[in-house]
Amino acid sequence: MNPTVIGEALVDVLAPGISPPQEFVGGSPLNVAVSLARLGYPGTLVSRWGQDEKGRTIEQHLAENQVKFLGGADDKPTVIAHGVLDPAGGATFAFNAFWQMPTLVTELDPGSQLVHTGSIATLFSPAELLPLITRARQHATISYDPNLRPSLVSNHAQTVAEVEQFVAVADVVRVSGIDLRWLYPMRSVKQTARAWLELGPAMVVSTAGSAGSFGWCAPEPWNSSPGWWRSPTPWAPGTRSPRRCCAGSPTTADRRRAA
Repeated sequence: MNPTVIGEALVDVLAPGISPPQEFVGGSPLNVAVSLARLGYPGTLVSRWGQDEKGRTIEQHLAENQVKFLGGADDKPTVIAHGVLDPAGGATFAFNAFWQMPTLVTELDPGSQLVHTGSIATLFSPAELLPLITRARQHATISYDPNLRPSLVSNHAQTVAEVEQFVAVADVVRVSGIDLRWLYPMRSVKQTARAWLELGPAMVVSTAGSAGSFGWCAPEPWNSSPGWWRSPTPWAPGTRSPRRCCAGSPTTADRRRAA
């Protein structure tokens, strides 16, 4: 599969209350790249970090997980996300955010069959990322996770428009219900997910923490609990189960190759 993941690598500094803060290598895109490698699909992370101690920690973490990278250390500091945990385990973050598309990356590996992006990278570098992702659609399935950080947003309407541009070039979109309600406070999560399907992706999945997730792939919606999928109505042999709907729905990359 040779996945390529584009986005931020950072260090989370989490304060769980009265205990001393703890540091973890993170960043939504980095976590995707590491998770894919641990599942047996090592690939490449396109990212940046600083020439500092935290940047070296990121490089070590990637090496330990067999994730290659393009970009790497530059003359800006590594992004730090200061998080405060609530009693339920959720975190509120404040960032010293800086992210830019590494200038050496003008095209993605044509052998990459999966390209994932999202979060701070798509917020800070949409003009560089959108053309790159659009060209990659010819050889790869595109996945996108907005993973929004409202504290970094200065123009709500502009952010909505940019998010929709990324949705339109993606095959699979994962988004939290919190993000959808922030983007479209006057619409329900289901209304927005269905509207996004109209933009082009083969699948939209909205997560809701311990409450599970809701996913839509044309033409049927389904509901899941963590770890397994279940239909809102009993499934009978001979009908399309939600799992079969998911597995049988071609991505736009599949449809382009078949054209």
